[in-house]
Amino acid sequence: MNISILGTGWLGLPLAKKLKEEHVVKGSVTSQEKMQPLREAGITPYQIKIFTEGVQGDLTSFLAHSELLIIDIPPGLRGDPEADFVGKIGRIIDYIEKSPVEKVIFVSSTSVYKDEENFPEYTEENEANGTSETAKQLISSEQMLLKNQHFQTTVIRFGGLIGPGRHPVNYLANKTGIKDPKAPINLIQQEFCIEILNQIIKKEAWGKTFNAAYPDHPTKEDYYTKTAKAKNLNVPGFDQNGVSKGKKISSINLKEILDYQFEKEI
Repeated sequence: MNISILGTGWLGLPLAKKLKEEHVVKGSVTSQEKMQPLREAGITPYQIKIFTEGVQGDLTSFLAHSELLIIDIPPGLRGDPEADFVGKIGRIIDYIEKSPVEKVIFVSSTSVYKDEENFPEYTEENEANGTSETAKQLISSEQMLLKNQHFQTTVIRFGGLIGPGRHPVNYLANKTGIKDPKAPINLIQQEFCIEILNQIIKKEAWGKTFNAAYPDHPTKEDYYTKTAKAKNLNVPGFDQNGVSKGKKISSINLKEILDYQFEKEI
């Protein structure tokens, strides 16, 4: 299969390397200096930036001859609260409709579900009910892609991503007053993300929505205290005064559709 991956960063690059074993892969980056690692891995690199008002780079050639597009770009609302992620996805859709792309995988987030005091458990059968600006824009983007008649979209909602060079405890170790200490964690390792995405492609699980987070949910306080000690970091300090809000992310579709099971603990 010819596959284009829009966004070959922390997750997209190792995913591209894995898919390259069986497919022809193109990858996009936002800067010139990030193109060389793609070339070295045998992945055709493109420098592309998506804006609400237009596209910088040759998105038409990037999509040409590809049957599958994987969209793995962050909403960017933390750095820019005014960012119009929905507008960017709409711009990408304009190009997809004029391309040979028949299938789309959209990398979304479990932040589409709302945190509550009673820690609700969400599966793919639950409505995405998040009220944050990021949640609302991700939900709108998912719907735009899922409802489009020109191609089939599968949505994958990953929990918090951890893996090489990336773990929240490294940021939290020197913090105090961390909120929601009793909230369950919902994390997933990079290698699991790549396995799941590969299985979606192999099993042609199109037009589906998947939640993906490790099925164990220790509290934020317990997990990050234990992990900090294991890494010889300062134990984070938590705010015990407020009421914790959170959620548990579960998946029916990982098992039923992909027959996927997590083989080790996070």
